[in-house]
Amino acid sequence: MALRKLALLSAFVCCSLLAGSKGSRAEYAGGTILQIPDGCSGSIQAVDEQFFVFYSKKARWRVPYDRINLIEYGQKVDRRYMAAVLLSPLLLLSKKRQHFLTVGYTDEQGRQQAMIFRVDKTDIRMILVALEARTGRRVEFQDDEARKAGKG
Repeated sequence: MALRKLALLSAFVCCSLLAGSKGSRAEYAGGTILQIPDGCSGSIQAVDEQFFVFYSKKARWRVPYDRINLIEYGQKVDRRYMAAVLLSPLLLLSKKRQHFLTVGYTDEQGRQQAMIFRVDKTDIRMILVALEARTGRRVEFQDDEARKAGKG
């Protein structure tokens, strides 16, 4: 019985810590929103009841979930050529992956808008699951590698 109470308490503490988090680290890679400068680092959140949120020191942007009509996930894979030249040819075997999330939506004037974020690899699954749950839309994957990384 004490073990069960301890497990419930630890689950409650973990959920409380996650609920109070500042969101997932992300960088605005580009899109149609001119108010957010390209390369702006900040956080994205999909835990709000009504809005998908990007916030940083330079910008803040909210999109209602019911206006989101596209969720796409993809990866950019690069070989580490420069490091291989400078350090070791074995580094040619390693790959550097960047994870990109595209969120498409219609604004208040009915125009299509898009935001592309570079998301940390440790946070991408959480964001994809939360966006699917909040919007009711399925994530579109750019390729099989992205599907494996996004679905686990």
